[in-house]
Amino acid sequence: MKQLSKAKIWLFAIGQFGWALMSGLIGSWLVSFYEPSDEAIQAGQPVLIPQGRVLFGVLTVIGGITALGRIFDAVTDPLVASLSDNCKSKRGRRIPFLAWSAVPFAITTLLVFCAPFSPEGSGLVLNSVWLCIMVLAYYFCITLYCTPYTALYSEITHTESERMLASSAISLTFIVGFAMGYLGPIVWGALTPVVGSRVTAIRLTFGIFALIALVCMYVPVFAIKESDYVTTQPAQANMFESLGKTFKNKSFRIFVGSDVFYWIGLTMFQTGIPYFVSSLLKLPEAFQSMFLVLMTALSLVFYVPINLVTAKVGKKKMVIFAFALFTAVFAFTAFTHGSAENARLLSTPFGEATLGQLVQGLIMIVCGSLPMAIFGILPQAMVADCAEYDSRETGESRQGMFFAARTFCMKMGQALAMVIFTSLATVGRHAVIGSDGVERIVNSGSGYRVAAMAAAVLCALGGIILMFYNEKKVLGKENT
Repeated sequence: MKQLSKAKIWLFAIGQFGWALMSGLIGSWLVSFYEPSDEAIQAGQPVLIPQGRVLFGVLTVIGGITALGRIFDAVTDPLVASLSDNCKSKRGRRIPFLAWSAVPFAITTLLVFCAPFSPEGSGLVLNSVWLCIMVLAYYFCITLYCTPYTALYSEITHTESERMLASSAISLTFIVGFAMGYLGPIVWGALTPVVGSRVTAIRLTFGIFALIALVCMYVPVFAIKESDYVTTQPAQANMFESLGKTFKNKSFRIFVGSDVFYWIGLTMFQTGIPYFVSSLLKLPEAFQSMFLVLMTALSLVFYVPINLVTAKVGKKKMVIFAFALFTAVFAFTAFTHGSAENARLLSTPFGEATLGQLVQGLIMIVCGSLPMAIFGILPQAMVADCAEYDSRETGESRQGMFFAARTFCMKMGQALAMVIFTSLATVGRHAVIGSDGVERIVNSGSGYRVAAMAAAVLCALGGIILMFYNEKKVLGKENT
């Protein structure tokens, strides 16, 4: 069995860049594309689906669809993990899934944003049906790629040092890939005058990004020969039996319990960033990309220090610290506000802003970059630790199911987050009739503030739960 070289680790990590880029497009822009802010509508963004809490008087259409997609995604994770764990292909248990799923994954990502019907009459309903189908297809495709991919990460790394290096590499490519998706407004802003339509420019931007992602997702398919690094045999247990055995691991249950609250809070915050920037801070749309890319760039600076400190204090303490810092950042965001009257405007490459607006935005971004880096590196390695511990204790190799179980809980949390955020976002939003007799939607922004504070509370709960995680036992150091 070969040792994984650093070059192979980075080639493997390029696949993460690809799927993270497409995940970033959906995570960052899906809600704001179909539930545009007042500022986006004024910039030419059409309303393509029904707005407001129209489902049972509680849910928005986009909130219901995205929640359904996440639930469907979560349910299919164990199924795909079981199929992958039991795969008997000559190319291995994981690589064939990466090869088969990459193309439909890229196509469905683009189609999510291509609702084809005119937003008049029944067109709004037909667009909703289209969106629901494409969202479900997207989530199934991402599961087909990501579940085997993360299981392969656990299998091709054989020591804690290898696992930390690989975790750092795939975390780096994930953050860079996700951050590339943040560049959307800059790209479609440049393309809009050329193509003459904001929606066409957005779709063209996402098409270009999807093509780049597709190429990257095939790199590990051709670069990694699975049999050179993995000697495990296909599992024999069925999906339900394997999932049940996975959740018998107490340390893993505590970890995913904490992880669920993290993902609910983080998803609410990430979904809300376009609204926080444009509706609370009252900044031009281009600042969304600037802040998100800056936070990503700053988080990369912390990668080496995080690895060094973690080696001394352990993963658990670092992640609890990240929970605490994220809690503070989310709470701070709830109290941000736009420029004061008569404040001096500063000219920037992203538009005009006051000093107060910039300072608030930078506090949010700078303080959020460190916990973003910690969560990018360490939880993935903690899942691999739990899977390795369970393998030692039971003699069974079920890495795929461990990562699927974690993502199952993660996606259920994300589904709940989409329901909560899209519903809270409508608080303070109401229709008014202007002097010209035209009805317009006015939003006070109070719903966005409530959503940010809710994210803070949920992250605090996640940190409290993680305190009960027995890291020494998982790593086999309990008696040392």
